[in-house]
Formats: sequence, C-alpha cells, structure tokens
Amino acid sequence: MISVVIPIHNEEANIPLLLARLKSVMDALERPYEIVCVDDGSTDRSLEMLLQALRENPNLKVVELTRNYGQHPAVMAGFSQSKGEIVITIDADLQNPPEEIPRLVKTMEEGNYEVVGTVRRARKDSYFRVLASKAINILTRRITGIKMSDWGCMLRAYRQSVVEKMVAYAEQATFVPALATVFAKRITEIEVAHEERHGGKTNYPLRKLINLQFDLVSSFSNLPLKVLLYGGIIMSFLGFAFGLTLIIARLYFGAAWAVQGVFTLFALLFFFIGMQFFALGVLGEYLDRIYREVRKRPSFVIQKVYQAKGEGRP
Repeated sequence: MISVVIPIHNEEANIPLLLARLKSVMDALERPYEIVCVDDGSTDRSLEMLLQALRENPNLKVVELTRNYGQHPAVMAGFSQSKGEIVITIDADLQNPPEEIPRLVKTMEEGNYEVVGTVRRARKDSYFRVLASKAINILTRRITGIKMSDWGCMLRAYRQSVVEKMVAYAEQATFVPALATVFAKRITEIEVAHEERHGGKTNYPLRKLINLQFDLVSSFSNLPLKVLLYGGIIMSFLGFAFGLTLIIARLYFGAAWAVQGVFTLFALLFFFIGMQFFALGVLGEYLDRIYREVRKRPSFVIQKVYQAKGEGRP
C-alpha cells in the first residue's frame, strides 16, 4: 500500500487539479493507496473542497488540524494517520508533478531504500529563492553529514518504519527531510521535473524561510552556540587589544588625540552592544525551544479525521 501525504494551507485554487492528477497517477499504479490531505488551519474553502472530494474518492482521507501549525508539523500529522508501507510527501501547489510518484516508488522498491529524495531539475522559482535554497542545501549537508543535493523539495518517499520512528520522536520544531536521516540508513535521490505554481500564492515568505532554517540548525546542530563562543573570544581579544592601543596612543599623542577619536569609540561601542544583543537573541531562541520541549505541548492537534462518505472521527 502507498500513502500520499499532502499538507494544505489555503490552496483552494489548486485542490481540484491536484486531486484529479493524483487519482489518475495512483489508479494507474494498480495497487492499494490512500491520499492523506492535512488541512493546516486554512482560512479559505480548502477544507470544504476536500470534504466534497470525499464523496467521489473513497481513497481520500482528510485530517483537520485545530489551527495553522506550519508545513512540517502538518506533514507529521499526516504521517500519524498514514498506513502505507511507502509514504510519499508532496506539496499542494503542483510545483512537484504527481506524475513523478511512480518513479519514486520504483526507485525505492528496486534499491530497497528507506528514503528517496528528489532534486528539482530546471527549477521554475525566482533567482532569490534558488540562491537561498542553495545556501540551505550547503548548510544542511554540513549539519546532517548526508550528501544530498536538494533538501527543499517536498516530493520524497519514506518507508513506514522510518515514518513511525519520526512520529514517535515527537520533536517540537523539526525539519522532516533531515529528521528522516536520523532513522534511515539506505538513502538515495533522483531528479524530478519542476513546474510553475499552478495557483494561489506561496506559503513560504522570507520570514518563514528564516524560521525554518533556524529550526533546522537548532534541531540538529549547536553551530550558533559555537559561533557565539568563538566569536566572543575573538571580540574579547580584539577589545582588549584596542583598549591597550588607545592607552598607548593617549600617552604618546596626548589628550587632544583622544578627544578627536570620540566618534570612533562610539561606533565601536555600538558594534559591540549590537553583537551582545545578537548573542542574547540566539541564546533566547535556544531557550525557547528548550522551554517548548520541557512543556511537552504537542506540535499539532488533530480536530477530526474524515474518511469515505464524509464521516469524521475525533
């Protein structure tokens, strides 16, 4: 059996074509399947359209969350309801063509892989987004130690054994593709096509991309803390050297020289104060994540799971 998990947030413009293309692809595979759509607190007609689609597609399952938790918690919610031996994740914006799913399934079964990632070929995104993606990919490879080329593509395949471990782990802020590498040994990736967004607008503005990147770093690395540690040591040394230089110059050139350098001193003071606030901000982010982990509040709450004939269960 194959499960297809789709996080959905305000995608009413894409849902009809998405489900139609998915049904065509999955029917052609001639094997049991389910499509698990997770409504991540949509404020448009997305949930209503998904519930209407239940009447026509008995393989559809709709998971309604209590509010908007974000893409990766929504994927984890879909994982918790998936039953397939192979679980496929895909975005709802149709930038990842559903027609590539059979290739992921074939690759996984022929190579007995636990995770099959994808590399977007001839990307249709803006130059800024492609550049940011490259930077994220480089950082993710350094953090995880896994030599995969494209971590940002959501079109991926996972074994149910890996999915169950990710759900059981119940991490508050996580990055699903990277988390899977903790529990999987046999990993590969293939090239897939990439298309323009079919409709609507992206759910990943710059602010969310930055938050996602910090989730990745803080969940899998203590790199920022090390940067602060060594940066603090270097700045302390530079501050001491600069202070010693000022004292010597004051004695050598006299009081007039010291007065003339007052604005330079203010500039350096503001720089070091700014660096201190930056350090406190990074430490605060880590403390916030520790607080959330200790509090044990769930990363998502399922309101209802709707299955065939629109029947729901809490």
